[in-house]
Amino acid sequence: MANILGKHQIEKALYEEKQDISSGRLKEENPLDTSSEFRKFCEACRRGDLKVCQEQITTGININARDEYDYTPLILASLCGHYEVAQMLLEQGALCERDTFQGERCLYNALNDRIRNLLLQYDYSKSTDPLQPLAAHITSLLTRDTPKTADITVQAGDETFELHKFILSARSPYFARKLAAAPETTTWRLSQGVPPQSFETCIRYLYMAEVGADLGDGDEAQAILTGIDKLSRQLEIQQVFEDILASGDRRQARQRRTEEVERGRDQLASWFQNNVLKYKVALDTAKADDVKWDRDNGIFADVLLRADEDEDQDDEDAAPKVRQTTGALQGIPVGHFQSSSRSPSRHRKTKRSVLFPCHRAMLLRSEVFATMFASPFREGQSSTHLQIVPVDCSPAVLEIILRFLYTESADFPLSIALDVLTAADMLFIDKLKQRAALLISTLGNGGASVVEAENPRGDTTVDEILDIYEVVRAGWDTRVHRLEEFGARYMAYRLERYIDEPEFKDLVKESAARIQGRQETDTVELVDDIRYYLSERFRLRFEDAGLDEIMDEERRWVQAEEDGGSSDEEGAETRAHANDASTAGRNEHAIDGAAGGVVRTLDGEIAGDEFAQDAMNYQILLGKIETLMEGLGLDG
Repeated sequence: MANILGKHQIEKALYEEKQDISSGRLKEENPLDTSSEFRKFCEACRRGDLKVCQEQITTGININARDEYDYTPLILASLCGHYEVAQMLLEQGALCERDTFQGERCLYNALNDRIRNLLLQYDYSKSTDPLQPLAAHITSLLTRDTPKTADITVQAGDETFELHKFILSARSPYFARKLAAAPETTTWRLSQGVPPQSFETCIRYLYMAEVGADLGDGDEAQAILTGIDKLSRQLEIQQVFEDILASGDRRQARQRRTEEVERGRDQLASWFQNNVLKYKVALDTAKADDVKWDRDNGIFADVLLRADEDEDQDDEDAAPKVRQTTGALQGIPVGHFQSSSRSPSRHRKTKRSVLFPCHRAMLLRSEVFATMFASPFREGQSSTHLQIVPVDCSPAVLEIILRFLYTESADFPLSIALDVLTAADMLFIDKLKQRAALLISTLGNGGASVVEAENPRGDTTVDEILDIYEVVRAGWDTRVHRLEEFGARYMAYRLERYIDEPEFKDLVKESAARIQGRQETDTVELVDDIRYYLSERFRLRFEDAGLDEIMDEERRWVQAEEDGGSSDEEGAETRAHANDASTAGRNEHAIDGAAGGVVRTLDGEIAGDEFAQDAMNYQILLGKIETLMEGLGLDG
């Protein structure tokens, strides 16, 4: 097991951390939060309620805050043994750093080795810097030659920089004003008095790269620093000069880096909202291909993405509004696209489409778009007007995908999570696909906790938003094992509702057919998983009552009967006595419980109490699974 700091070392680290925070050198990573919303969040982490945890995170709650008892949500989940909740918190950005007091405390309080090993797997790069993929992509654009996405060339001395107008405009107020006044600009020459290294440092800062302090020695370093100071004032990015001069330990440097990446993300998010989404266009699908958008436009878009709405979509669900502006709008001539016909005899709604003006540089985060734009086909060629690329998803889903590509954020309702999952898989955007799967497997669980058997008999009054059969099929199609496990667990906890449905039978057949060259001894993966979670569902109650031992004994009797047949008279006599005792016990419980109401099993038999009911229901459900498998001619 990994070495853990001693108590005196943790106390020393805590003291030094508080000193740095009080002096302003460090930012408080675990601020105190006494709000009712955070208290509800902590209580959900303590109970293991994934659904409530995900709902609270979606509202924007600080996942790393602490309550009045100095507990963070991650510490509570780890202390109470809720592996799935701890995993979700880490995936959502919860901090667990070994060189901090709270990180070591989290490791100390982990209930078991499984959770402790999970915590140790999540280092800084994975758990505390969720924006790193976005920053890495923006930085890579400086050196990426294929496909060509740069639209402005800057000459600095003997060096040439191929840059992107929309990034410069989003990150620098100076460039935003200059390019807004002259959007057709394709070249820009830097003053001769500024060293190229100074401009390169500022550009790397604008492209979210780490800016180092190794600038050489002597007069050369002084000249470069002077140039950086001058450019940072001109471009209105004074923070770059302050970061270069700042000194401190690793944690302070990391904190400055995180803050700068967050600032860059917020600037890109603002640009995305005020340009890409602001100038999206809704029109009749039949007229979508007739739109001509000039390449020289005020938002520097170089491609149009088209998404068609479903034909059966209601009017109120059809976003966005149709633009009625006559003449050019940011380089695109948009006229009256609405049909002038208002005849009441028209019952069929015209199919609609939405065009999103985008930037290829950001779409390259999808492997599909990267391959498309680098190909010799039409989408990869330059033209006078922007190419229109259709995407097989709804406008709402495409907007979510674009928001993720531009800002790394992905907040969407459960009702379209499956559509987002499918589209992300189609476009090879793995991180968004995993986020959609996480949302489905948490919010999609309805009113019951995934970890706790709050509803052990499978009753539920929660309206289901998702079709669980489609969730399982989506897990197969998109190769997301999390959804396969979730679907099996969901159905196991509500098996009495699904076991007799024809759709469940079809799903079992599909699961069996997924094994190529199937042999008689091969099992059905879906059925195996359902059996496992069905055992988990009932065993949570059996273990406390000792009923698991009774069930194991019954299984041994059945096995002995199969092995020895009717020749084992002693075993038969023993079983007969046991059955008589069991029957007498049930009858006695039934008489005692008649005054308070009869407890019955799934097949209508009287059970003495809820524990006996669960034990009998468990055997009934297992029997139904066996009957189903025999009816399908499947083993296992």
